[in-house]
Amino acid sequence: MKTGVQHLTQYAAYHRDKRNIATHFVGVPMIVLGVVVLLSRPVFTHVDGVAMSPALVLAVLTAIYYVKLDVFLGVALTAFLAFCVWVGYMLAPMATMTWLAAGMGVFAVGWVIQFVGHYYEQKKPAFVDDLMGLIIGPVFVAAELAFAFGLRKDLEEKIVAVVGPALIRPAKIATVA
Repeated sequence: MKTGVQHLTQYAAYHRDKRNIATHFVGVPMIVLGVVVLLSRPVFTHVDGVAMSPALVLAVLTAIYYVKLDVFLGVALTAFLAFCVWVGYMLAPMATMTWLAAGMGVFAVGWVIQFVGHYYEQKKPAFVDDLMGLIIGPVFVAAELAFAFGLRKDLEEKIVAVVGPALIRPAKIATVA
């Protein structure tokens, strides 16, 4: 199994333009929220007042994986996943069209934002080459947020040593022949 540093370094190689990273701060959480909302139905059973749904099962398994990759980032992402599950549970009992529109709408807008970022990056999304990119994206966002606040400098240095710093790349100017 790859380490958290290896996963983040591989993912970061696709994300070195600061504008792309900025879009990920919005797009990735929206995608995660959309998935969790859509998986909040059906509720299989209730255990001690907690509704058991695919969203809860996936969130717990994902949180365990994230904590194994990096405790600090994993704990932060566990809190975010708990929030997403709560939102999903608030929307799940609503009318089917309301629940579906909320989940699909947030999911779709999140992806549009992602693709705008990759336009600036001039690279395809990481998941195209490795589906693990879909799982590592939230860890990358949490790491970049930590870096922005001056946290986890050790991790940032390991990543930058391999893939270089994040920059704002100049736009490619189309020429008319």
